[in-house]
Amino acid sequence: MNDRILSLMGLCRRAGKIAMGNDVVIESVLSKKSRLVICACDLSQRTARGILMAAHENNVKVLTINRTKEQMGDALGKYCAVCSIEDNGFAKKLCELITAEQRQEESAND
Repeated sequence: MNDRILSLMGLCRRAGKIAMGNDVVIESVLSKKSRLVICACDLSQRTARGILMAAHENNVKVLTINRTKEQMGDALGKYCAVCSIEDNGFAKKLCELITAEQRQEESAND
C-alpha cells in the first residue's frame, strides 16, 4: 500500500490511538478523547449528521478523505466508514496530509 494517509491510519490503529465505527466515534468525541474525525467519502448522510453534530458541539475537526469504506477497512483491518483519532501527533500529521491532498485535487480541477 503506497497511500500515506491510510498507512498512517493503520499505524495509528496499531498504536491503539483510534476509535472506529459510528457509535464509538461519537462516544470518543463526547468524552473529549477525539482530536480528529475522519470520514470515508461514501459515508451515508444519515450517519454523518450525528457525527457532525457531536463534533461541532465539541469543537472537533471532521475531514472527509477521498477513500471508500472498503479502502479504509482494508487499511485498518476492520470495516468502518468513520474513525476518531485520539492522539495529537497522529491527528496533526493526518490533518496535514489530508489537507494537502485536497488542495492538490482542487488545483487539478481548476
